[in-house]
Amino acid sequence: MGIIHRYREVISLKTNTKSKKVNKAWLNDHVNDTYVKLAKKEGFRARAAYKLKEIDEQLKLIKPGDLVVDLGSAPGAWSQYLRRKLSPLGAAVGELNGTILALDLLPMEPVEGVTFMQGDFREPEVSLALQQAMMGRMADVVVSDMAPNLSGIESSDAARIEHLVELALEFCMGHMKPEGALVVKVFHGSGYSQLVKLFKDHFLKVKPIKPKASRDKSSETFLVGMGLKSPKGIVVESV
Repeated sequence: MGIIHRYREVISLKTNTKSKKVNKAWLNDHVNDTYVKLAKKEGFRARAAYKLKEIDEQLKLIKPGDLVVDLGSAPGAWSQYLRRKLSPLGAAVGELNGTILALDLLPMEPVEGVTFMQGDFREPEVSLALQQAMMGRMADVVVSDMAPNLSGIESSDAARIEHLVELALEFCMGHMKPEGALVVKVFHGSGYSQLVKLFKDHFLKVKPIKPKASRDKSSETFLVGMGLKSPKGIVVESV
């Protein structure tokens, strides 16, 4: 598959004047962003934690005792949220009522209580390590913040995004409970309707969510699939 770099908000280093103005504006927005400030205050590694928090609170996906798999977990903000959610006291350390397994091609600084595996989950050794960590259980919830570096070429970007969504879905087919839920990041534009259809083909309920923590200017949104369909297929609720 090659290394899939996760999408990150980075400042371009182009030297032309226009780029410098854009960079300065982006940096100003970032520094003054409410969720950036909140993440720093509450000890989250990225503002992305609040995206998952809003999705979870709206749909009540994660429950005490759950086994949750975090795909594309680096730098670890989603794992941090999961860890606090599964803590009886909502703490970042101490007792944990549940299991969190995180995977990424990139390294990730440890999060207490989270088992992290670096590598491609389709590779035999990584798949074996994951199965051993799951200890015969199936995931209750799978979350994926995976996204490719966007090139700006719409057709190419759509294909890359669809590929990552398909990988997450494929993972769920073999590692998630039938009543489980999958959360993936997608982007509005070319290919979005196909991804919604893909989810409708596989889940009983499909819910698109644009969290408040997701920047207004960003085309990102999240698709949530709840309850895997039986092989015979069941009618899906409308989006």
